Formats: sequence, structure tokens, C-alpha cells
Amino acid sequence: MSTPPDLTTDLHQYLREARDSLLAKLDGVSEYDARRPLTPTGTNLLGLVKHVASVQLGYLGETFGRPSGEPLPWDDEDAEPNADLWATPQESREEIVALYRRSAAHADATVEALPVVAVGRVPWWPEDRNEVTLHRVLVHLTAEISRHAGHADIVRELVDGSVGLRAPNDNLPDVDAAWWSAYRERLERAAREAAGSGS
Repeated sequence: MSTPPDLTTDLHQYLREARDSLLAKLDGVSEYDARRPLTPTGTNLLGLVKHVASVQLGYLGETFGRPSGEPLPWDDEDAEPNADLWATPQESREEIVALYRRSAAHADATVEALPVVAVGRVPWWPEDRNEVTLHRVLVHLTAEISRHAGHADIVRELVDGSVGLRAPNDNLPDVDAAWWSAYRERLERAAREAAGSGS
């Protein structure tokens, strides 16, 4: 009979991988490209990092009675909407990345200190479902950070064409620019054909 998997270790590993993938998307981009909005709703690389730093401190801090003490003015009740999803000119990239790393360390300490069945309360969730276990929060947070890492993948590709998971494993086929161009054209033709056929 095999040993049952260690749920905390497995979930924590995926959480760390998602965090690392998101942060890696800032590597090698200019100050402007780190901050500029590339979707109609303003999605930008540094804002995603700032947002995830805040989210981690909430879910793996406050939820389990382990507040970090980090000031997060963009989360105050009187803050403007989406204040956690972009960086002001006064907020340096270095400060936001440092906050991200501190939030990761605080989150990791919570995961290491508590059993997977530990119970907490998510203050911003409705009262009838705000009681959660560490297991549930790890699943929820890993899914959320992975989603934002996917946003960052697309934004980074729009910035400078950089693609892939992270170095050295980019998780992409080993092909050249001509192959990608032909592939994209093939997909465009397929989309047009499907639209023209009414399906």
C-alpha cells in the first residue's frame, strides 16, 4: 500500500510555482512596460504582482488570525476601486516586489505553522460561507494566483513577445518564428472558415 500524499506539501508546491511564474513575468521589462495597461480594463504586470501580494496577506494572514502588519492603503474602505491593481508613480517596482516577497514569506509561514484542517474565517466573504480550512484556502489561492499568472503571460506577450512558463522550462514547442507565424495564420483561417460555415 502506498503512502498517502501529503496534501499540504502538494498544495504548497503548486502555490509557490504559481507565485514564481507570475513574478518572473517582470524580468527584463522596462519601467513603462511593467506598468502600462494592455487591456481595456487596465491589466498590467506590476499591478498583478501588487494585487497578489495583497491577496496572499489576506487569505494566509487575516483569515487565520495571523495579520502581517503590512500597511495596504489600497485595501482601505475609502480606497478607489482597483487601487490594488496598478502602481502609482510614487510606488516603485522594487517596493512592490519586496512586498510580494514578504507576503509570500508570511503566507509560507502560515502554511508551515498550521495543519491542513486548521479553520479560519475569510472576513470579506459572506457570513454563511466564510468559515474555511487551510486546505480550502490553499486550493482557492492557488487557483486565483494561477489565473493571474495566466493574465501576466498574455500581457507579457503583448509587451515584447516573450512567452512561456519560466526559464529554463518555457513549456512551449521548440520551433522558430516562421512556424509560429504559419501556425497563427492557420488558426485565423480555421476561425474564418468556422464563422463562415455558421457553426
